[in-house]
This record gives sequence, C-alpha cells and structure tokens, in this order.
Amino acid sequence: MTTMPGKVAVIGAGDIGCGWAALCASAGWPVTVFDATAQGLERAAAEVPRRTRALVALERATQGIVERGLLEFTQARSLLQAVQDAEWVIEAISEDAIAKQKLFGSIEQVAGPDTLLTSSSSGIPPAEIFARCRRQDRCLVAHPLNPTELIPLVEVVPAARTSAAAVVRTQEYLRALGRMPILLKKPIPGYVVGRITAAVWRQCIDLVLEGVIDVDQLDRAVSLGPALGWAAAGPHLTYPAGDGGVTLFLQQLLGSFESWWGQLATWQRLEPEQQRALIQSIERAYKSNIEQLREARDRRLGAILRVLEQARTA
Repeated sequence: MTTMPGKVAVIGAGDIGCGWAALCASAGWPVTVFDATAQGLERAAAEVPRRTRALVALERATQGIVERGLLEFTQARSLLQAVQDAEWVIEAISEDAIAKQKLFGSIEQVAGPDTLLTSSSSGIPPAEIFARCRRQDRCLVAHPLNPTELIPLVEVVPAARTSAAAVVRTQEYLRALGRMPILLKKPIPGYVVGRITAAVWRQCIDLVLEGVIDVDQLDRAVSLGPALGWAAAGPHLTYPAGDGGVTLFLQQLLGSFESWWGQLATWQRLEPEQQRALIQSIERAYKSNIEQLREARDRRLGAILRVLEQARTA
C-alpha cells in the first residue's frame, strides 16, 4: 500500500494548479504552490482557500479536514523551496512543450530521488514533456479536467520508460483524493478526453457559425442531451442500451450515423474572423454573467456527482 505524500508541490498557479492545490488541501494534505510570477502567487493565496472552502458548501469535503489542510497550505518563493522534501510534484504550467521540458529539467535537479513527478498536460506526448529528464521511470502525465477539485476523472498517461510502480503510486494518490484515474494503454496526442472534446466542440462551433443554432441553445442541447446519457453510462452503453443490444442498434441506426459522419465539419483551423464571430456569439448569449454562470456550473456539477455516487452505491 502506497503511503500518502507528506508534502505535495504544485508548480503553476493557474486554474489547474489552484484546482490541484485546493483538492489536496481539501483532503488535509500539506501542499505548497509555486509560480514564476508574483501575480500567480497572489492569485493562489486567494483562490486556493476560496476553492477549497467552496467544496464544503458543495458537499465534496468536510470543514474540519479542509481547515486543517489550509493550515498547511503555503506559497513558495522559489522552485527549490517548493520541491524540497516534496514526495509528489505536480506540474501545472501553460501548455508549452519547451517550457515544460525546461521546468522538469530544473525540478529534477532539486527533487529527492524518490519524488513522483507528474505533468498536468492536456495532450502533449509524455516522451516529449520528459525528454530532458534522466530519471524518466518516475515521470508520467496525470491530466485532470477543469475544475480539477470537482471533476473526478484524471487521465494517467505513462511514457515508454515510466515504471509500473510509478503508475500504481500515481493511481493510489489519485484514488486517495477521490479521483477516478483512467489508464491509457499508449500515449496519443490529445489523449482520450482531449480528442473526444475536440471532435464534439468542432461540431458545436460549426453549428453556431453556420447559423443552425444559438450558443445558449447549443449548450442546452449538449448538456441535457448526449452529455446527460454519457454522464450516466458513456457512449457505448448509452446508444445500444435498449432491447437487442449493440447488434440491433447497428442494424437500425448505423446507416444514419454513417450518412451524418460524411457531412460533419472537417476544418482544422479556426480563422481569425471565425474566432471573432464565435466570441461575439458567446458574449451575446451570456453577456457579463460568466462568474455567476461558473458558480452555477459548479453547483450543478456537485449535484450531478452526488446523484451518480448514490446510484453507484445503491
């Protein structure tokens, strides 16, 4: 059984980094955040406690453990101070392969020999991220979704030289934090979640830009349509779950899907004028209510997760 880390270091204080820190603090784990900018550290000082305490209101954490964890939440003034004595280092900087390579090269110089090193990358192949590391056996990707402290899924993506022990250790840390790790059998750009998201989002954007539907109606169509079924069972159980199973489903509906596949958007670049049109469509739909909508999203996520957990244990 893996011993839980005595200290976690999170490098990068953006949304993902603050989410990781909030998640660790909510479990009562000592966590230190480092960011290369003073603004990042200031943001972490405010955001991590706010997001950690919000988990109590959402019934995702208990107040006593949260407050204990926040007592051991610190901001480091240097990479050395953050990584020193950490048993798990989580990289959460911007999605830049060269920057990640340089950072892991620096982390390796100050991390202990048994420290686990994970990247939060959303799609860069792990062999590329850890190219400058001498000890790649302890390196792998643990890609969370956003908000990290709420959505339980984490993609675990080992590199060719990642040891089996490092994979197991990562999975056990994640499960101790209430996460649900999925292990990729081989690395692929975008991983699994990113590729599915990219395919669905491209079609959603295309439907809006082609004038088929407004943004708010599109979001409702997805969230109350396929996403609801997928949340309960995933696509391969949602579609053929009726009488007759997969065979009958394919017999009856595969032809329709094949005709739609041939008509789906295939563009690979969103041109500047298309970007402007999309931004205008989103702003027109949601105006300046982004913060309130984000809070409402988190409340819905918390409620959905509670129902799913109750259903799984019933």
